[in-house]
Amino acid sequence: YTDDLNYIIHEETKNIAWSEPADPNRKSLTIPNKLGFIKQYHKSGTRCTVTFRLIREMAKNIRNVTIVGDFNNWDIFKSPMTRLENGDFVITMELDSKREYRFRYLIDGHRWESDWYADRFVSNDYGFKDSVVIV
Repeated sequence: YTDDLNYIIHEETKNIAWSEPADPNRKSLTIPNKLGFIKQYHKSGTRCTVTFRLIREMAKNIRNVTIVGDFNNWDIFKSPMTRLENGDFVITMELDSKREYRFRYLIDGHRWESDWYADRFVSNDYGFKDSVVIV
């Protein structure tokens, strides 16, 4: 955790089109052009907006991805990710700050994947490593 505002990613941003059918009420998604997840701390310091990204190199020939973790009680249906036109999958979540959250990606309902850019990794009860985001 850091409350240093310079820690927030200040990289070039670009508009990314959704690959799903166009929704006239939905604006284009603007996120920094970087790998891994993006943390944006609220001024209050109690919440953090985190954008998780499963990069296209991990998501080849995949139809859907859900992020599953401590923040959604490991519910495999609660947090589906959106496929971008470039093949990446993204989701943005509001999380409580000053915490660590374990998570994994569930791909096409049967394959589990860790986040290559996690803050750290922790062994789970199934013999695999959970990704950890520290906010």
